Amino acid sequence: MAAVAATFDARSDTASKFEANPATRDSTWVKYLVIGVGLTYFAVFLLLPLIAVFVEAFRKGAGTYFAALVEPDALSAIRLTILAAAIAVPVNLVFGVSAAWAIAKFQFPGKNFLITLIDLPFSVSPVVAGLIYVLVFGLQGWFGPWLHEHDIKIIFAVPGIVLATIFVTFPFIARELIPLMQAQGRDEEEAAISLGASGLQTFWRVTIPNVKWALLYGVILCNARAMGEFGAVSVVSGHIRGETNTMPLHVEILYNEYQFAAAFAVASLLALLALVTLVLKTYVEWRSHRPVAGEQVS
Repeated sequence: MAAVAATFDARSDTASKFEANPATRDSTWVKYLVIGVGLTYFAVFLLLPLIAVFVEAFRKGAGTYFAALVEPDALSAIRLTILAAAIAVPVNLVFGVSAAWAIAKFQFPGKNFLITLIDLPFSVSPVVAGLIYVLVFGLQGWFGPWLHEHDIKIIFAVPGIVLATIFVTFPFIARELIPLMQAQGRDEEEAAISLGASGLQTFWRVTIPNVKWALLYGVILCNARAMGEFGAVSVVSGHIRGETNTMPLHVEILYNEYQFAAAFAVASLLALLALVTLVLKTYVEWRSHRPVAGEQVS
């Protein structure tokens, strides 16, 4: 924790020195111009659309708004979204911690290849990811005939949605932990083991406490992406109303049917999720940069 706080303070000191030096300090009008452009961009592309979502959601009154949220298909979409996230996040949590621990603490053949695989969902379109699962588990796919013969449904069913969600979200936790674990090194773990701690004790009492804020940060981002995923889920879901539609898919269907108030009502829930995620993300960043009581930042 002290290392993270020290890095943050060092960056703040560097910025202050840069601003205080006349040779590197920009003119006042340049500074305000850049700030103005940034705020304008924020207002036009982020703030106004967010406000528009809530304005349109309540345009026909609170009664219409809440009626759209308690409609059976909407409740089904909400439940499925929560279910997919509730499965994908713990799975990615286990994978992310395991992968980060292995990559940061050990040397083994194929390490660089594993890092490349972790980054794969960042470079592959979510739609392509969905098509991959269709080609593997679809009726005409590799395992499709066997699955059909044993009456096992993956594509156009909940399992396919969960698999697609796991695929597009699994880098988030690992990618938050790997750089931090690599920066921390293995000194503390080796010291704990030399004092008689077992590998499991070292993991729970040394490794996890050192990365808890980065771990929570990754979980927050993973959960937000899981609930908001559209492309991959759209391909594998089949758009079956009341069965395989998540919240983003339900919003699309309502909008295409010109049920704008209902579409924006459900979309407002996703917007609220984004705002809650932003608040939690800000808190985690602030908490991770705050020195622990009793520590001195060098």
